[in-house]
Amino acid sequence: MTVSAPLILLFTDFGTDGPYLGQMEAAILGEALQSRVVNLVSDAPCGNPRASAYLLAALTDVLPPGCVVAAVVDPGVGGERDPLLLDVDGRTFVGPDNGLLSRVAARGHEVSVGRIDWRPERLSESFHGRDLFAPVAASLSTGQMVATSPMTLQHLQGWEWSDELAEVIYVDHYGNAMTGLWAGGVPRDRKLLVDGRVLGYARTFSAVPAGEPFWYENSCGLVEIAVNQGRAATALGLGVGSGVRWAEI
Repeated sequence: MTVSAPLILLFTDFGTDGPYLGQMEAAILGEALQSRVVNLVSDAPCGNPRASAYLLAALTDVLPPGCVVAAVVDPGVGGERDPLLLDVDGRTFVGPDNGLLSRVAARGHEVSVGRIDWRPERLSESFHGRDLFAPVAASLSTGQMVATSPMTLQHLQGWEWSDELAEVIYVDHYGNAMTGLWAGGVPRDRKLLVDGRVLGYARTFSAVPAGEPFWYENSCGLVEIAVNQGRAATALGLGVGSGVRWAEI
């Protein structure tokens, strides 16, 4: 797929209320007015780069080649963590070295990573999304080089994390609970244990009676917990970090 103008996608835990998302968009367009900015996710798990890393990795495969992703879930902003530039299979990611980009890197085939050395004239202690990552993303989207130092993938924070996370990593608008488990290759007769409750598989919502909880493979390839015509998070008491596991066969 070829995009007609540089495409920058935002993955943040900022929420849509307040000034932060708008300030970051304005900082990008101030540097690259011709770019298109798309808000991919603004409610990533708040202050939780680990859960967010698995969510970001699940969303990456459907992103168009050539895009730039500015990923900011950064509770350590202003601290010792480094800013990263990551190239993965034709897509570019910028964000903090706190594990957030580690799962994207681990699942990629052609991957390179660098530590961003460039700094703006004004860099606030608390908003690197606006002051550092936004202008870097804007520059990259227009083909400009950004000063970096090479890093090895094994030095990324979170590189040692497992390929899957047996927890809820995101609760959507409908109350469905995404987990960090991949559904591909899982036998459809496998049972999922959620807080002592045994859930079976269903291909679609309509395959089970109203009010019944189940697990299914969502559009990102993850195991997701849902209730037909209901809110799984409420019905099962789920939130980000709730543990799940496969029943023993």
